Amino acid sequence: MIVVGNVLVGLVALIHVYILVLEMFLWTKPRGYKAFGLTPEFAEQTRTLGLNQGLYNGFLAAGLIAGLIAGGDTGFAAKVFFLVCVAIAGVVGALTASKRILYVQTVPAVLALLFVILGH
Repeated sequence: MIVVGNVLVGLVALIHVYILVLEMFLWTKPRGYKAFGLTPEFAEQTRTLGLNQGLYNGFLAAGLIAGLIAGGDTGFAAKVFFLVCVAIAGVVGALTASKRILYVQTVPAVLALLFVILGH
């Protein structure tokens, strides 16, 4: 259970590193337009919003990675905290932006959380 939980935590962290790259560096590029359904004009007008969102996703990934590195009770607490944050952010994103976010963020986070708790 511990290994599966940690692998899932790592996958959730990688998802958020990828989201960071999309939002911070590709927001005004064709890949960013496609990922977020943006027009070039709107992407340029909202570039700083993408940068800010990407930074927050980076913090989520960093917290999950720190939890994996720390191990023990400290790592467990960090993983649980950041997985809950990811799950909540995914629910809010699904309600306000796109239902797809529920499957990209919330489902993997909840699965990882389940295995992290069962493995503890």
